[in-house]
Amino acid sequence: MNQPTTPARSVLGDVEPRPGVAKPDPILVADGVQRRFGGLSAVDVEHLEVQRGTITALIGPNGAGKTTLFNLLTGFDRADAGEWAFDGTRIEKKFAYQVARTGMVRTFQLTKALPLMSVLDNITIAAGDQRGEHFLAALIAPLWRPQERRIAARAHELLDAIGMSDKADDLAGTLSGGQRKLLELARSIMAEPSLVMLDEPTAGVNPALTQTLLTHITDIRETGRTVLFVEHDMDVVMQISDWVVCMAEGRIIAEGPPRVIGADPAVIDAYLGRHHGEKHLGEKQ
Repeated sequence: MNQPTTPARSVLGDVEPRPGVAKPDPILVADGVQRRFGGLSAVDVEHLEVQRGTITALIGPNGAGKTTLFNLLTGFDRADAGEWAFDGTRIEKKFAYQVARTGMVRTFQLTKALPLMSVLDNITIAAGDQRGEHFLAALIAPLWRPQERRIAARAHELLDAIGMSDKADDLAGTLSGGQRKLLELARSIMAEPSLVMLDEPTAGVNPALTQTLLTHITDIRETGRTVLFVEHDMDVVMQISDWVVCMAEGRIIAEGPPRVIGADPAVIDAYLGRHHGEKHLGEKQ
């Protein structure tokens, strides 16, 4: 598959495709991250760097440890060992809400929309430092009402961008699975993050909405943000990622540009077993 050269891919053009390789300007750096469940080592990542301003895909077969690594990095689980820094600040001891406040936000494989709140409110709730959330300030409307109007206007802009303006007043619980994925994406952007981490953003989404999602994910990169996403669909990975990291049995076994990873024997073995012939991952047969 021929892939267009993007500015992000150009930045990574001279980076050697090997596990744990250093990047020119990493926004996220992790060392010695380990998580065990009883006698099972779910994550054992020696070193990982995520390049700023790129879309990095995290791939691997089921049980490779991808979501567990996400949970560790974002404070939803605690590592047994390791340290990691986001934009130069150590965050391995922070709780999930503290990690989000640093500018590193995530979505979930199973969407976390608040079903009994409106679609609009699901987005506005993600805006940071809302004055009306403070008890004393909430008693004085002029202190928070102008900000609330600005937040609502921004939320409407995001809804318009994802083509869901007509759903603003609907309960989030009435949305389809694909629409909930779009809602989570919009909510993550509402938090004004530097790094957006997406856990299987296209899982369970119909083909038409998948293309819409992919367009919005690439738009995130165009605004200067960084994207790290877990994905099983290799066609998606090949289409939008600038760099690919492959995990198997908790470890990183390969890193590189999509075209290199798609032909890497270790990656193909991890997905397809030893008897894979000449097939490349993501290749149209």
